[in-house]
Amino acid sequence: MTFDQIRTFLWVARLGGFRKAAERLHLSQPAVSTRIANLENQLRVPLFERGPGALVLTKHGTLLLSYAEQMLFVEEEIKQRVANPSEAEGLFRVGASETIAQSWLPDFLKAFSEQYPRVNVDLTVDISLNLRSALLERRLDLAFLMGPISEFSVENIALPPFDLHWFRARANEQTDLAKIPVISYASQTRPYRELMSELSRKVGPKVRVYTSASLSASLKMIAAGIAVGPYPRALAEDFLRSGEIVEFDPGITARPLEFTASYLSEPRSFLIETSAGIARDVAVEWDQTHPA
Repeated sequence: MTFDQIRTFLWVARLGGFRKAAERLHLSQPAVSTRIANLENQLRVPLFERGPGALVLTKHGTLLLSYAEQMLFVEEEIKQRVANPSEAEGLFRVGASETIAQSWLPDFLKAFSEQYPRVNVDLTVDISLNLRSALLERRLDLAFLMGPISEFSVENIALPPFDLHWFRARANEQTDLAKIPVISYASQTRPYRELMSELSRKVGPKVRVYTSASLSASLKMIAAGIAVGPYPRALAEDFLRSGEIVEFDPGITARPLEFTASYLSEPRSFLIETSAGIARDVAVEWDQTHPA
């Protein structure tokens, strides 16, 4: 019985299938099946009930799962306290919302690379709704999203929020929200839903709303005088500095964007926990040097 067999068993049990475990471990499906078969042969008991649906643990498999989690926890402890972090290898899957990608994400990736120079990073930039699903389905190791995620299996580390300010083009002084479109975050996001609620209440049915998942495209549309909208001031610095856009007060206050570094608490990974701490420190430093 080897650590590789135990680790493979753990991921098959947690993900409910050989294919998903193979993707998570970067192995072929036959390799995963062989490891499980060898483990069952060595223990002389079946670990899974095979059927047309998802795999189900037998009573022996359920008992082994508790031991497997303890063994992997000890392995992580050894890596954290004995091994050299710079020697860690593997693939680290990070997801980030557009706001984070446009702000302190490059600083995080630089700090992460310095501490884990041999770990490869797979980066996904998407809306928080999709990042949440990917994290819960174990397709991401760490997600920077609008949180927290209210699931008992998820750890959420609070990150500095982003205050939202309203901007218009300097060349277009129109600020009547019943006459000029408002551009907002993507339609499946919390800022969009909250903004629509306020606009419906204070402006009424005449309001026109454009949506975009790209912050840079949205700010360019504002600078071109096509629309107005609320965005983080720190991300609008270049347009403000060039004089293309200016702030204004439409009488509607948008709630700050609140983000978390979120990850699954089990099985425990010190690499993920350490990375979430790096993200918090980087985000705090970036926030202090980019006051809203």
